[in-house]
Amino acid sequence: MAKRFPAHRPNSVIISNGFAAMGIGLPGAIAARLAEPSRRVVTVTGDGAFLMNVQELETAVRLRLAFVVLIFRDDGYGVIRWKQERQFGRTAGVEFGNPDFVALARAFGCDGIAIKAAKDLRPALARALAATVPVLIDCPVDYGENDRLADA
Repeated sequence: MAKRFPAHRPNSVIISNGFAAMGIGLPGAIAARLAEPSRRVVTVTGDGAFLMNVQELETAVRLRLAFVVLIFRDDGYGVIRWKQERQFGRTAGVEFGNPDFVALARAFGCDGIAIKAAKDLRPALARALAATVPVLIDCPVDYGENDRLADA
C-alpha cells in the first residue's frame, strides 16, 4: 500500500511504515475519524494485524464512528512470510486460521462483507462508505506478486 497508493492531499494517508507497527490500522481509523469527523475513512490492514486490536471495534461502535476496514486476508502474517522466504528460503510460524470476519463484524454491531472475486471490491467499498457503522470487508489476497512489486 505504501508504495502504490497515491496521496492527493497532505495528511490524507497515514502509514506507520518505519515503525513496523502491526495492528495500527483499526485504532488509526478510529483516531482519523475522531480527528476529521466529516471525512470518510478507510483503513487497509492484513488479517493478522487486524486481529491484534479487533477489540477496538467495540470502541468504534460505542462512539458511533463509521469507517471501512478492508482486511487483506491470506491466513497468515503475509509480509513476514514473504520476508522469510526471501531471506531463508522457508517459513516458520506465519500461518494461522481466521474467524468468519462477517460474523465477527456483526457480533460487534458492525456490518461485514465477504469478497468472492475482484469485481466485488468496488461495489463493496461503495456500500461500506455509505454505512453508518463500521464495515469490515474480508478480501482474500494472494501475495504471489510481492517479489515483482518489491523489485519495481
